[in-house]
Amino acid sequence: MDWLRANWLRIVAHIGALAPLGVIVLDNYRYNLTANPIQEIIVRTGKVALVLLVLSLACTPLNTIFGFRQALQVRRALGLYGFMYAGLHLAAFAVLDYGLDLQLIGQTIIEKYYVIAGFIAFIILVPLAVTSTRGWMARLGKRWRALHKLVYLAVPVAVLHFALLVKSLGSRPEPLLFGAVVIVLLALRIPAMRRAISNLRFKVRGAAQRSSYAPSHADKGL
Repeated sequence: MDWLRANWLRIVAHIGALAPLGVIVLDNYRYNLTANPIQEIIVRTGKVALVLLVLSLACTPLNTIFGFRQALQVRRALGLYGFMYAGLHLAAFAVLDYGLDLQLIGQTIIEKYYVIAGFIAFIILVPLAVTSTRGWMARLGKRWRALHKLVYLAVPVAVLHFALLVKSLGSRPEPLLFGAVVIVLLALRIPAMRRAISNLRFKVRGAAQRSSYAPSHADKGL
């Protein structure tokens, strides 16, 4: 029971991250992937990848603002799952949609801006996923933290990929919403902002504790 209480968020993160893949497999088995199943797979895996990457960015602010330290336990898992879905997204594009025709894929990458942005975002994520283990953390030392700050570039580029893919942001504002969330999450990582929020959190907690220990009217005999 204690183990479950300590690891419940990890369990939820793993189940929640794998569930969309299970739904895709089930929908494919049931022929329920719309009239264009390949395009549907590309869209679904891309959205899930973006959601998981944004959630991984949210873990540190959740700890900073709300003191939710358990969020830090799932940060790496969410990032790796996001990379996995990004890989499936790219594989569906290159293999299922383009039949692994390298010449055609290369031409598409050159001609279409959204493909360029998506490819750049994936390339940035590759070294982050490869060096995500504790072994690589020990080998790289201080350079590991500097390298993994590239995620702050990869996620906005992934949002740009989504925005360029959507022809009309007015009718489909999802990229704008993702962009707004990412901007807020990145702003919360600015040292001055983090210190201000941390100080405010401690002040609020201190005020709440003083209020809870303050004598009531009944204790004062009023």
